[in-house]
Amino acid sequence: MRLIGWWARRVASAAATLTLVSILIFAASRLMPGGFAEVVLGPFATPEQQAEVSARYGLDRGVVEQYGLWLAAVLRGDLGTSMISGEPVTVEFLLRMPVTVELTLLGVAAAAVIGVPLGIVTAVRAGGRGGAAGRLAGGIGVSVPEFVLGSLVVFVFSRFALGLTIGGYRPLDEDVGANLRSIVLPAAVLAFFAVAVTARTTRDAVMGVLVEPYITAAVARGDSPFTIVVRHVLRNAAMPVLVVLTTITAYLLGGAVIVEYLFNLPGVGSYVVAAVGRRDYAVVQAGVLLAAAVFVVLNMLVDAATGVLDPRLGSAGEAR
Repeated sequence: MRLIGWWARRVASAAATLTLVSILIFAASRLMPGGFAEVVLGPFATPEQQAEVSARYGLDRGVVEQYGLWLAAVLRGDLGTSMISGEPVTVEFLLRMPVTVELTLLGVAAAAVIGVPLGIVTAVRAGGRGGAAGRLAGGIGVSVPEFVLGSLVVFVFSRFALGLTIGGYRPLDEDVGANLRSIVLPAAVLAFFAVAVTARTTRDAVMGVLVEPYITAAVARGDSPFTIVVRHVLRNAAMPVLVVLTTITAYLLGGAVIVEYLFNLPGVGSYVVAAVGRRDYAVVQAGVLLAAAVFVVLNMLVDAATGVLDPRLGSAGEAR
């Protein structure tokens, strides 16, 4: 019963969060200067022409009524229809989702494969050169904005023939080699930040575990450093790392906009950015709501996994 109550509270909290997000994005899209009719028809359209376009897409109705109709459609699984292409938004997203998912998977894989070991080494060798180098790399990775690094990469690889392409994305099922050549650079730009954040989080978590009494006892027993790290450190430091990897996954799925735009990738992020400029309300609202839903769901799964990894936290959560 406690588990059912916990899930009920989490689901209710998630529903309230997504409802608030839907209200905010709906209001923000309508408050943008220049409506859909003005953008589509241009500055020389007559008021009669603008009114006709608004009536055609239901934009002449009250804002509350528009929101209610849109929310009811979303609850039925209908994200709406693009006012530009006339295609269902769900279909448009599904066509572009493989690009965003591929970028995200490569970024998260790099964070796990590079960031976690780097954080462990930095923590274990905190007093040596390895620790200083790891802290410096982490600081640079967190500090450099994606658009700065991405712009630099685009300039260098556009100016010099280095074997990797800028733009010209090819799906993985069409040409594996061309796909990798076009996706490696944007994935590396995304992974730069992800690796740095993961390394710093892993370092802090591991250093927090290394001062525990059971680590001192393991050292006194004569256990090797490798055994101590594998048996005692990794599991106890796993929860913060799991949380940050999940957060990075949600961030990359919903926040790869800049990288997709810079590298001209036909992903969901670049599609939503283009929709903002065209005032394609249905696409913008669905894109933001989908990103929020992914973030909320992944956080719920992390909370559940945390209780499995450390039953003490699960018991504390149930008590609260």
